[in-house]
Amino acid sequence: MGYLSDHHYILGLFSIILGCFVLRTCSMNAAPASFVFGDSLVDVGNNNYIVTLSKANYMPNGMDFPTRQPTGRFTNGRTIADILGQELGLENFTPPYMAPTTVGPAVLQGVNYASGAGGILSHTGNAFGGRIHLDAQIDNFAHTREYVISSLGMPAALSLLRSALFSVVIGSNDLINNYLTPVVSVPERAVVSPEEFVEAMISKYRMQLMRLYLLGARKIIVANVGPIGCIPYERDTNPSAGSNCVEFPNQMAQSYNKRLKDLVLELRSNLEGALIVYADVYRIVADIIQNHKNYGFEVADFACCFLTGRFGGLVPCGPTSKVCPDRSKYVFWDPYHPTDAANIAIARRLLDGDLNDIFPMNVRQLVGA
Repeated sequence: MGYLSDHHYILGLFSIILGCFVLRTCSMNAAPASFVFGDSLVDVGNNNYIVTLSKANYMPNGMDFPTRQPTGRFTNGRTIADILGQELGLENFTPPYMAPTTVGPAVLQGVNYASGAGGILSHTGNAFGGRIHLDAQIDNFAHTREYVISSLGMPAALSLLRSALFSVVIGSNDLINNYLTPVVSVPERAVVSPEEFVEAMISKYRMQLMRLYLLGARKIIVANVGPIGCIPYERDTNPSAGSNCVEFPNQMAQSYNKRLKDLVLELRSNLEGALIVYADVYRIVADIIQNHKNYGFEVADFACCFLTGRFGGLVPCGPTSKVCPDRSKYVFWDPYHPTDAANIAIARRLLDGDLNDIFPMNVRQLVGA
């Protein structure tokens, strides 16, 4: 994909540069640009443009999105990143990098690079065919960065990136669609211990986050892996757990999350000027599931969009699926993903939560830092 750079656009940019970066007359409360990386939890349509089994651009996905149409988001409405952007005052949803319309001035407000089935490790999700793993997402951001520099000039571009919000929501697929899949499809599970696999993830992720930093990112939200043992898919494929969350996937997530928090602290110490925050999505989602009635939910274990399975977790959401009448009462939209209502609850905790939810500052504090 390419970015527009005709003379009309360049003339329009001149006033932005002059006002915001030279005269510094932009509002200090203006929403920053938002750059989003990750998997299907925050994919807003990138997978629509690649050959993959991991797609959501068909009904009933998107039935509660503002347009009432499927966009490629793996939920009935908005992603967590969409909601955060709205709460922070972004005028538009951050567009998918792969869309041919993601060109011109919109790029300066941010781009979404996330891809369903994508992971930290490049081979994660290969059973789905096409997906954009995190290394490739950062490659794509590097192209965006070059465009921003060519449009604004280096000083203004670096200033924009320093104030921008970078959100990285990834890691679940490295467990669900890699290590935790049957041994037949992932031979390494027979010879690689859970601890070794987690270390491989952390080692790779360290390099990826450092690369983002070297490309100009300073305000970075790093989300950990949620309680994947509680999703309808894991419940249905591990029936011995009964009505409980499945223990081993959750143990893997917790083991990874502990190392991820260490990594965030390490990078904060070693990377000058880096404001990297650790978003404890595991804690937040576990609390929503356990205390779902306090959040207004009635069902915390069954998929709203379902076809078969005790928990509706055996078949992805699609045109032949049944849909619950009131999506606001369900935590899970489909076998894997939260509903719009659950995403709102998660986003609120990230925006305004305390140090137990997001450390060492919440998103609103990060934007103002």
